Amino acid sequence: MIKKNKKALCIMSGGMDSTLSAYMMREIGYDIIAVHFNYAQRTEEKELLCFHTICDDLDVLNRYVLDLDFFAKIGASALTDKSIEVPTGGLEEGVPLTYVPFRNGIFLSISAAIAEKEGAEAISIGVVEEDSSGYPDCRESFIKSIQRSINLGTKDETKIEIYRPLVHLKKSQIVTKSLELKVPLHLTWSCYKSEDKACGVCDSCRLRLNGFKLAGVEDPIEYQ
Repeated sequence: MIKKNKKALCIMSGGMDSTLSAYMMREIGYDIIAVHFNYAQRTEEKELLCFHTICDDLDVLNRYVLDLDFFAKIGASALTDKSIEVPTGGLEEGVPLTYVPFRNGIFLSISAAIAEKEGAEAISIGVVEEDSSGYPDCRESFIKSIQRSINLGTKDETKIEIYRPLVHLKKSQIVTKSLELKVPLHLTWSCYKSEDKACGVCDSCRLRLNGFKLAGVEDPIEYQ
């Protein structure tokens, strides 16, 4: 049984998966602290807007928005390096060009610092192994490993559990679960390329659209 005022730090990108994860944490009784990262991604402004509108819907008052400009300096990803085109030809073999080097590891490390400061006992992250399409930092084995490292590297009294409630779900199941919990999917954004209307052809759009199709419902956001 979750005790009253137990806190969860929710990593929220403005996307469908991390949004559902946050609503699931609220459903099981956690008070939500939200964190969002601007990391020079192509759709940074849209994602930030989605983050705040979703937090408003969740009545989250305690929000962190952190700027990580070094990802653009590192490059090596189509999301942060404008010289690399976002793939639109379907899911790639191996690690995709949209993989941002060790992004989730960095997000979780920073989130651990915030969680320790806030006295939060949980961190939620919307990683999905199907969605990873080869992203090594979306694997459950990685999340388990970094949870152990976080607890070794924080105060003895700090005990943080990393929740990954979607890790084994299909995108269609995520859509269905979101509808069950009345998650405002119309406020979420998944597109890697565009900030006005979703492109519909990047890997993330393809996965999202297919999830809605298999769930038998229409995606509420606009596409080009």
